Amino acid sequence: MLKRGGLFVTNHTQIGRRLPLLDAEAKATGQARYSSDVVLPRMLYGKILRSTLPHARLLRVDTSQAERLAGVKAVVTGRDTSGVKYGNVVVPEGFRDRLALAIDKVRYIGDEIAAVAAVDEDTAQEALGLIEVEFEELPAVFDPEEAMKPGAPQIHAHVERNISRRQLMEFGDVAKSFRDAYLVREDQFATQATSHVPLETHGCVAMYESPCKLTLWTSTQVPFYVQDDLAMTLKMPRGDIRVIKPVTGGGFGGKADGMDATDFCASLLSIKTGRPVRVANTREEEFSATRRRHPMIIRLKTAVARDGTLLAKECHLILDGGAYNHQGPITPMVFSTRFMLPYRQEAIRCDASRVYTNKSPSSAMRGFGSPQIHFAQDVQMDLIAGDLGVDPLELRLKNGLETGETTISGFHIFSSGFRETLRRVRGVRVPTGVKAGDALAGWGLGCTGFPCGTGRRSHSGSEAYSGATVVAHEDGSVTLLTGAADVGQGSNTTLSQIVAEELAIPLERVKTVSADTAITPRDFGAYSSRTTMMAGNAALEAARRVKEQLLDATAQALEANVSDLVLKDGRIEVKGSPERGLTFAEAVVGAHRSSAGRDVKGEGAFIPVTAEGSPSWSFGTNAAHVEIDRETGQVVVRRMAVARDSGVEINPMAVEGQIEGSVHMGIGFALTEELMTQQGQVLNPSLLDYKVVTPLEMPPIDVLRVDVTDPVGPFGAKEVGEGAVGPNAPAIANAILHAAGIQVKTLPIKSERVLEALKETS
Repeated sequence: MLKRGGLFVTNHTQIGRRLPLLDAEAKATGQARYSSDVVLPRMLYGKILRSTLPHARLLRVDTSQAERLAGVKAVVTGRDTSGVKYGNVVVPEGFRDRLALAIDKVRYIGDEIAAVAAVDEDTAQEALGLIEVEFEELPAVFDPEEAMKPGAPQIHAHVERNISRRQLMEFGDVAKSFRDAYLVREDQFATQATSHVPLETHGCVAMYESPCKLTLWTSTQVPFYVQDDLAMTLKMPRGDIRVIKPVTGGGFGGKADGMDATDFCASLLSIKTGRPVRVANTREEEFSATRRRHPMIIRLKTAVARDGTLLAKECHLILDGGAYNHQGPITPMVFSTRFMLPYRQEAIRCDASRVYTNKSPSSAMRGFGSPQIHFAQDVQMDLIAGDLGVDPLELRLKNGLETGETTISGFHIFSSGFRETLRRVRGVRVPTGVKAGDALAGWGLGCTGFPCGTGRRSHSGSEAYSGATVVAHEDGSVTLLTGAADVGQGSNTTLSQIVAEELAIPLERVKTVSADTAITPRDFGAYSSRTTMMAGNAALEAARRVKEQLLDATAQALEANVSDLVLKDGRIEVKGSPERGLTFAEAVVGAHRSSAGRDVKGEGAFIPVTAEGSPSWSFGTNAAHVEIDRETGQVVVRRMAVARDSGVEINPMAVEGQIEGSVHMGIGFALTEELMTQQGQVLNPSLLDYKVVTPLEMPPIDVLRVDVTDPVGPFGAKEVGEGAVGPNAPAIANAILHAAGIQVKTLPIKSERVLEALKETS
């Protein structure tokens, strides 16, 4: 199904190799160990009691009957907690708005009220039914525009008009640019709530051992953040809490907020019982009680010169934040940065309000603001091209950011292959507006610019954004210790390739230990497409420090200058005299001897140069070929072409896998996925009713590579995991525009809407 746009040529021995992920065999054969595979002696099973009302005061929670049920070992409520509010954003503290278990109020259907630990799941479930909760139901509000109106139900007392955060950003003279414009285009767009749908739901096993030692095995993207949140809410020293991330069955941003309710409840129940406790979400809980992608209303106005030059953009944005913050308050800020890419303009204004509603919380999801804004601005780009009578691709070429430019907000573009990605997809363009049998066919574009990790920190902790340690052993192998979380994207493989390349040893000689807060260096986690850039640079620095020690020791042993030595094929040799050299293992032994037996160990860390923006930016263009059934309005994606500037690809096979996953999620966002609610109740909390794109619905994908070396990334690499999600929806919407003249401004693109529009245009 996957078509490759040429060979990836490299002079490296490990970088650029098409390799299966190191854990692929373990996953395929069932040997991989997930949190659900952690089984401990005397383990109990936990369940969480959740609110059945969207907004209510808690008047009474009576657990006495549940506690008397045979097999129940503990019941906890908000009274058993410290009452400390938590949230991913810790500065300012006003963004911390959630209690681990509700004490006085519930704010959405699914809010956690109590938890039970019992000898088996059935007993724990039965005990939940015995807990008596007395509510005082309060008025609820489910629409963000209604929530902002005077007199709307107040969800949190610490904010006005239910606005959890307002972000106003302006650069340049917006008013002047609009006055000088030849064309001003204004449109309103709307996007829906979608679910992450990881194959593995949130789940964990907690084990408390006296004195004061808590170990948690949890399905997470951010083990160090989980440790921080547990320390804060349990009022324990951080060093007394160990968080281990086993193999994780997907996250996509849904496991990047820090502590989940399952983590806290399992930990508190384990502390109370002195026994290990497992708590895991059901699939229904995963859909209805965890985070979701922010629905947005986007009012976008753009000023354009007569020759097609973009002059200014003005955006008014309303985000449905749901009941709590988590990472949500970051979204207006990151939306603003996505808003400036991948095109240049002389002025920008963005007024974004994130609003509380009585629905499940909205937070990070793959692309984090990018799919929504790129849908709006790239659909509008095609509409502007139509107004001007120019080719949409040429309009993008004219305005695309290039290497060396600085955006109006001050982001420096260290490397950009964006214009080349446009040229690459032009080669696969298909005719539009023609009939394919009884269907209409169309071709459309969507574009993106995306950060390679954020320069902002959302938790306290060490100064290093990523840390790594490399230890060389006398048998010629090395161990890489990294805090980075491999959640299926393959970071353990990528980081191992980086270390193997720098030390010139076979990949199989690198053993990686990752994401264990007790033994690995601190890392902020797997989000914001940061791992290759930040953890990769940390691992590279650590490997270089090991190499320096080996070169020094080998130079002494061979009576040579360090500058005359080279690492090659598992050896350290004198240039031009390969017979004069040592194997890697011999060099490690020599380094041990010359340092009185000290470990040959290197430590590395990465901190962005600036606290604003990102260390670097990736770019890309996606093209979609769609067909529309004129009788039903059904849209079918027949082909996707993805041209990516991801810098030097550490592992092209992994890059292709990430692109395929991005296209899969992007098609679902465009056409089929929607978390539907009525009065705060999720109506489709199952894999049967929530429409994820199946393998049979995936089109062929052309991966078109663009050779760009980034000066900041390790060996020139940049991100690929999230940037390719955003362009899919606008590419599909624009293909529909060119096939049938239908302007798509609301997602998902439902067949009944398309059919109605076809009837109107016929």
